[in-house]
Amino acid sequence: MDAIKFVHEQLTPKTDFPTFKPGDNVVVSYKIIEGSKERIQNFRGNVIQINGTGSTKTFTVRKISNGVGVERIFPFTCPAIDGIQVLKRGKVRRAKLYYLRAVTGKKAKIKEKKFLKN
Repeated sequence: MDAIKFVHEQLTPKTDFPTFKPGDNVVVSYKIIEGSKERIQNFRGNVIQINGTGSTKTFTVRKISNGVGVERIFPFTCPAIDGIQVLKRGKVRRAKLYYLRAVTGKKAKIKEKKFLKN
């Protein structure tokens, strides 16, 4: 088992993304290739869940676009991800925020964590 773990660690690319948890508001910049052109597109939303371990670790980001909820699953090891920026830290008590799919308006808002400045 140790040999399998070792090979897994060697094959997975090292990513230096900021640490984030479910409930955080993030901007994921990822590369889109259209024919011979390449551009970077931002996807801004709340992290709903983080799944898996190692090379299969993924996170789901949800946003509301024109009144319709849009979710996108990003693998941590995806080479198309250019960067992740954490905008707000959310105050949540769950690891999976599936309840946000059913609520609308003010109930769908996630409170922001308050930090003491010393």
